Amino acid sequence: MVTLYIILWIITGGIAGYFGARMWQLAGTLAEAQEYIEELESTNQFMYSRIESSYNIMKQIDRLGAFESEDEAGTTFQLLNEVITELKEQFDGETQEKK
Repeated sequence: MVTLYIILWIITGGIAGYFGARMWQLAGTLAEAQEYIEELESTNQFMYSRIESSYNIMKQIDRLGAFESEDEAGTTFQLLNEVITELKEQFDGETQEKK
């Protein structure tokens, strides 16, 4: 009878130890995932501020519409302006969806 109690005690301890170790492992994984998410949010905020800044500077540069699309500089400016405008619209859309 005592042997049965010892065996049950060992099995119960083993199960508790397994679940404890598994819980510890999952807690570490969740902490790493949280750090990764925070890093992504920080990167997204940085990218949004850079895109917004670039967009405002592009608008300032061409406030009078001085760049003609017929020459190289004008074509390059127009393409850059389109890319920045698209990025700004995408990031603004994501920002509005979060609100």
